[in-house]
Amino acid sequence: MNIVQPPPLSPELIARLKNIVGEKYAVTDANDIAPYVTEERNLFHGHSPLILRPGSAAEVSAICKLATEHRIALVPQGGNTGLVGGQTPHNGEVVVSMRRLDKIREVDTASNTMTCEAGVILQNAQQRAADADRLFPLSLGAEGSCTIGGNLSTNAGGTAALAYGVAREMALGLEVVLADGRILNTLSKLKKDNTGYDLRNLFIGAEGTLGIITAATLKLFPRPHAVETAFVGLKSPADALRLLEISRDEAAGGLTSFELLADIAVDFSVRHGIDVRHPLADKHPWYVLMELSSSRDDARPTLEAILARGMEDGIVDDAVIAANLSQRSGFWKLRDEMSSAQKPEGGSIKHDVSVPVAAVPAFIEEANAAVVKLIPGSRPVPFGHLGDGNIHYNVSQPVGGDTADFMARWHDVNAVVFAIVLRMGGSISAEHGIGVLKRDELPDVKDKVAIELMRGIKAMLDPLGIMNPGKVL
Repeated sequence: MNIVQPPPLSPELIARLKNIVGEKYAVTDANDIAPYVTEERNLFHGHSPLILRPGSAAEVSAICKLATEHRIALVPQGGNTGLVGGQTPHNGEVVVSMRRLDKIREVDTASNTMTCEAGVILQNAQQRAADADRLFPLSLGAEGSCTIGGNLSTNAGGTAALAYGVAREMALGLEVVLADGRILNTLSKLKKDNTGYDLRNLFIGAEGTLGIITAATLKLFPRPHAVETAFVGLKSPADALRLLEISRDEAAGGLTSFELLADIAVDFSVRHGIDVRHPLADKHPWYVLMELSSSRDDARPTLEAILARGMEDGIVDDAVIAANLSQRSGFWKLRDEMSSAQKPEGGSIKHDVSVPVAAVPAFIEEANAAVVKLIPGSRPVPFGHLGDGNIHYNVSQPVGGDTADFMARWHDVNAVVFAIVLRMGGSISAEHGIGVLKRDELPDVKDKVAIELMRGIKAMLDPLGIMNPGKVL
């Protein structure tokens, strides 16, 4: 698929696009455009002549119809929290910001569903579910600003994927505007619907390259009556894996989160985070942040039994169970600060990878050795979701090193890490997507027939290549 290099928009076309959303919701001032064309890691810098902020699916449809008529390239954008450049207008495309589509259309407790527009902030969806005594379990560090449409477009994972799956498993149906302006309505509360192809899943994880998600019907779950959280110190990822096995045996489906944290990652969070404290009196080489949820009052004794067994088996060296909501929030704040806490340490080359759960200890050991051999003094900072094999394998620059020189080795480090991931049967993108960051690597790691089918689907649904051009493929 050829990338559209959009010609300058004529004043007439700009006026017609602005007329669709109204003058108030069309952004043309360079200072006001700036927040839409940069992203939090400062890796990607785009440019755009126009930001459109539609307030309905009908307005999105009208934008797409005009874009198709005049071959205007569009970049859909939610909360602009993506980490792979998928939401950035790299070539001067028009940005279609979905933030005004922020209505929760319905909460149906009988069906355990909630229908949200694409611009609903994830945290607001979580709260609305809680208000109805239900749980919407998708949870990630950016939940205060990321949107439901962006979560689905990137198939976000998060800290509760161990128990509830990733975003794809939480969506029953979608409303999507296609490139030509047609609105595909597969919004449904049905858990059983065997009427042909599952079109919904074409758009989840497609990063806006096939259409623009405008609404979704999401699954809700019973709200747990008891949640218990522990912070555990141990010697190695192998010990953490053994603790995971014990936890699954004892808690079964009640184990909702199991995060593996390297000491260096914890140290960065404590050193650079705001109001972040170390939960344990002594330092340990590795830590686990784990959480149990239950509809009954048995989460605490179950967690205590897990930790006691871990100590008896020589796996757990120390542990603390959160005594209240404030302490629990402190544990999670330490975890959530890990990405941003790396910034003061200089350049950071990041990987969002997954391997089979049993292979995580070997992956970390091999990757650490390979990266340090490649760049002596570099500091691996691995952490992530051990329960589903998703590790954020980040590498910080050597202390006192030159940031530009280090970041210039991004692809060299990628090659070393990805080679180990693929040899272990893993994926180079676990939950952040492809965007432009990993686009060029995708054909080398994806099944060739799969790539052909993906290109064919893209050509059918977006024959002019105007939907988020240059992303994924």
